[in-house]
Amino acid sequence: MAQFVEEKASGDTAEQLLQDLSNSRTLPLWTQMTRLNPPLPNPTAVPFVWEYERIRPSLLRAGNLISEKQAERRVLMLINPTREAPYTTDTLYAGLQLVMPNETAPAHRHTAFAMRYIIEGNGGFTAVHGKRIQIQKGDVILTPTWNWHDHGKDGCGPMIWLDGLDLPNFRHFPVHFVEHFEQPRYPAENVDTSASPIVFPWARMKAQLDQGEGNWTTQRYLKKDGREVSRILGGCAERLNASTSSPARRETTSAIYHVIAGSGTSQVGNETLTWKTGDTFCIPSWYKYQHSANEGETVYLYRFDDKPMLTALGFYRTEEMDVESLVSD
Repeated sequence: MAQFVEEKASGDTAEQLLQDLSNSRTLPLWTQMTRLNPPLPNPTAVPFVWEYERIRPSLLRAGNLISEKQAERRVLMLINPTREAPYTTDTLYAGLQLVMPNETAPAHRHTAFAMRYIIEGNGGFTAVHGKRIQIQKGDVILTPTWNWHDHGKDGCGPMIWLDGLDLPNFRHFPVHFVEHFEQPRYPAENVDTSASPIVFPWARMKAQLDQGEGNWTTQRYLKKDGREVSRILGGCAERLNASTSSPARRETTSAIYHVIAGSGTSQVGNETLTWKTGDTFCIPSWYKYQHSANEGETVYLYRFDDKPMLTALGFYRTEEMDVESLVSD
């Protein structure tokens, strides 16, 4: 105690302590407590809409200027205004990928898991670990972890799809890497697309949505055994009748939405996002959100999210959830 009193008397200050600590590569928790332990989830990403009609011309220009060999993957990344690549939200990455006629996006494989929603074009294909499947507008295609895959396009016109990957996680877990195959295409044989476990045809999903009752319905993309498509990413499709709104929701997931058809708005926190067919928009974690369809248009939405990962880690919750249920034994 005497030593403490002597040090105080010598003119030592909290400011001097902080300066001395900075030279030792330590940082006092008490100055960071609120930032590291916020009272509510506090995402860095913000709500945003990427307008397809503004992005598509630049993507097609890239098709004329950048070869598939130069690019490996000809993609325009959708970057959140408050973050850098690869963050579309704090946990999700999205990009618009283009394959032109008679091109091959060279074969590679990687640690990341991918979900792809086909926005535009027919006659395209993807070959995943020796199985080549045809892809059509509206389909959702999976690329499981560490599977060799390449993409191609027959016929005329471009093929454009929305890539969804878990790349942001690998900024925290430095375990991601890519291996390139020695040839542009990995040897593959054609398979029945309708029976493939990695293909979710839009016609099938739309029929399920249209059979649902009420003005708003949602169906998740699930494996045949009912499990999510991966342990990290999952997805769903939603139908919203004209001039109606979805339930207001608030959850710890973040989500990327793509507008399959229709137009409307989403109230996300205090911001109103306006969207139409082809647009993509994001909803960061813990923002309260509600979709509304414009008059005379049934809206169909595709979504991918991080719900499987958060559920597995015990981090998933909604605003209505009894927080005592989160207590671990």
